[in-house]
Amino acid sequence: MSDGPGDGVRDGVAGHVRVDGVDDRAATTLEDVLRAEAPQVLGALVRRFGRFDVAEDAVQEALLAAGRTWPADGVPENPRGWLIRIGYRKMVDLLRADQARRRREREAGLAESAVHDPARHAGPPPDTDDSLTLLLLCCHPALSTTSRVALTLRAVGGLTTAEIAHAHGVPENTMGTRISRAKQRLARAGARFTPPTDDADLADRLAAVAQVLYLVFNEGYTTSAGDRLSRVDLTREAIRLTRMLRDTLPPDDAMAAEVTGLLALMLLTEARQPARTGDDGRLVPLDEQDRTRWHAGLIREGTALLDGVRHQRAIGPYRLQAMIAAAHATAESPERTDWPRIAVLYLWLERLSPTAPVRLSRVVAVSRAYGPERGLALLDDLNRRHHLDRDPLTRQRERAVRAHLLQLTGAPAEAAARYREAAALTDNHVEQRYLRERADHLDPPGDR
Repeated sequence: MSDGPGDGVRDGVAGHVRVDGVDDRAATTLEDVLRAEAPQVLGALVRRFGRFDVAEDAVQEALLAAGRTWPADGVPENPRGWLIRIGYRKMVDLLRADQARRRREREAGLAESAVHDPARHAGPPPDTDDSLTLLLLCCHPALSTTSRVALTLRAVGGLTTAEIAHAHGVPENTMGTRISRAKQRLARAGARFTPPTDDADLADRLAAVAQVLYLVFNEGYTTSAGDRLSRVDLTREAIRLTRMLRDTLPPDDAMAAEVTGLLALMLLTEARQPARTGDDGRLVPLDEQDRTRWHAGLIREGTALLDGVRHQRAIGPYRLQAMIAAAHATAESPERTDWPRIAVLYLWLERLSPTAPVRLSRVVAVSRAYGPERGLALLDDLNRRHHLDRDPLTRQRERAVRAHLLQLTGAPAEAAARYREAAALTDNHVEQRYLRERADHLDPPGDR
């Protein structure tokens, strides 16, 4: 989550997704309804038929049918019931085709009896909120992190395969194959539509869900590739799903405070979104942003969430990152940012999560708190011990941070070279433009 090489904090779904305090429209949009109901419809079908892979396809068909019908006929009085009925019919069709093609009569049971017993109907939607169960299923340990992200966006977020492929910068066919294989892995692993009964397994799965939502938000906030700095559709979907996850956890759950911290982190970071680029599309570093454009409502909500879990003694990495984001969001000006406190928080965070991005962010915080020379010395030390300059997660930003510190210590030519190296290592065109302009300002091409 970053707003430029010196900020210290690396700090999307088609259609419109309403986030409280972000979208001021009073009316709930069609997309809002579909995204909110998709996991509940999927849960109802999986409970009845016992086949997640087929049920997920049936839900997508139902969502497409709603997208074609509702704009003309209006949103039905009971949208969930409507979607379940259509999904039920699609499910029956898909199962019949599957049984005819594969001759799986021996797999008689709940799914097959539902197909052949005309007395069975979809019935009313269940009272149980299936959102958490779906999130846990999509983050099953049999799946890779990439597959977890894709399946979560598809099954819980209600995105189409094309939308997920666009967010990841891959062809639709590639993403379709990835999602299909993920569902096949779940079937081979014997995954069931029930929450883990073992407390340790449940804690691990909840941690995996939080990581997936964190990754979705990060990809949306600063996209890996393309002509846009960010994808607001992805960040807002991550916020929506994190809010949903928080609402489904009991307040005394061990993960509740961390999920609250994750939501606070997203809101406090998203609050800066309106000021991150200028009218010409150029990236605006954190220190140069017009703070009057930051979203005050999101900042208030994020800080209130942190205050609400302040009594929780065990602090995890998401709450620490949210505390750092709050220090930025509540500072009246760049000069009044409490960088010494941020440096301490990053040191604490590094002990909990000793990753390359955290270490690099600590370098920036130390340089802002105690001077660029201290920052460069720490960066050199961390490179010797942890190779931040070669780590795939930080090698691009390591060049950008080093360039900024070299510029501050009076080495413009070397700084320009590092800016150009950083630009060559990113596929985000907005970042490339910013870094190359910084390099050209220090060392114009005609002077080299």
